[in-house]
Amino acid sequence: MRLKDFAKSGHPPTLFSAFLYFDISFMVWVLIGVLGVHIAGSFGLTASQKGLLVAIPILGGSLVRIPLGVLVDRIGPKRTGILGQLLVMLPLAWAWLFGHSFHEFLALGLLLGIAGGSFAVALPLASRWYPPQHQGLAMGIAGAGNSGTVLAALLAPRLAERVGWHNVFGLALIPVVATLLLYSLLAKESPSQPAPKPLRDYLGLCRERDTWWFCLFYSFTFGGFVGLASFLTIFFHDQYGLAKVMAGNFTALCVFAGSFLRPVGGYLADRFGGTRMLAVLFACASVGLIAVGTLPPLWLVTTLLFFVMAVLGMGNGSVFQLVPQRFRKEIGVATGVVGAAGGMGGFFLPSFLGVLKDWTGSYGSGFLCFGVAGLVCLGLLRVVRQGWHLSWLSTALEAMRAQPQPEP
Repeated sequence: MRLKDFAKSGHPPTLFSAFLYFDISFMVWVLIGVLGVHIAGSFGLTASQKGLLVAIPILGGSLVRIPLGVLVDRIGPKRTGILGQLLVMLPLAWAWLFGHSFHEFLALGLLLGIAGGSFAVALPLASRWYPPQHQGLAMGIAGAGNSGTVLAALLAPRLAERVGWHNVFGLALIPVVATLLLYSLLAKESPSQPAPKPLRDYLGLCRERDTWWFCLFYSFTFGGFVGLASFLTIFFHDQYGLAKVMAGNFTALCVFAGSFLRPVGGYLADRFGGTRMLAVLFACASVGLIAVGTLPPLWLVTTLLFFVMAVLGMGNGSVFQLVPQRFRKEIGVATGVVGAAGGMGGFFLPSFLGVLKDWTGSYGSGFLCFGVAGLVCLGLLRVVRQGWHLSWLSTALEAMRAQPQPEP
């Protein structure tokens, strides 16, 4: 596959818009997490409360993805994205001007989940412009917008030290407004936008067994990625005693790997098959997480987490190489449902790590349990992919091979 052919097969300005919208939305979505050390210090939170504080925005993103997915299929991803960006400005302004208690920030976290719902908008916006043989790379590029977590981890703790953590939420309004303007100008609805269907038709997706398999696998890959991206600053600060800004630096280093390797995962899934890639990635992530659970020295745990985040990022790309092949006509709602499951995984992980920290005094047991969950996913994938190859996956692969190839 040549990149020139890929660019000609779709609409690059829309793909860039999807990436940018996703990127800035993810930056906003994890702000509470990367500022968690500062907020916890102001409110005197326990480890369990820290985990809940970090997890609530992820829960909000999970809850809002399904309704956003329905809107994408009914009014189009561009208009849905504009609405989402307008709404997310409200909790940012509230956190900046009025957020002064732990319980208030739990409510704010739920509202910031609107930013996390961008996943259900950005991916269909990009996907509908590209043919089946380029789905992995297109979805990977749009999904690389989770690199916004890197921006948040690098910039937010530094800004908090200079202007105070409340004002960081106010400053975040600047890139949100700029992105809204660019998105409105550059994004374009695909001509393959399906006609709106009755809402009851979408509920049929939840009766499909494959939907729940995708939900399970994505809750591990994406849930692990976003959960750790939001929580690692607290982990490095509490477990290894790093200063707030330095903990943010280490988090950004780890998150960088997963953010920018998502397109690589999509590309490799296009080339070698999504199920084959997922099997390898589940195995690698599990080994890395179990090693992190032993709480080795700082240099080694950072290396291991860099590796784990890279693998989880590629796993995200691999899952969403498969979803459009199975649910091409319902990609908006499918993205919303599967993305919601990923968000639920991201909600439970920080909460679980925080609770186990209070019970055991360290985060090691939580990482060990997460690694075992990856091995369970690997075993289940090996079982279900045989049925996939006997039904829809083989048909989808044949359709991709039948696409006319460009002249050299």
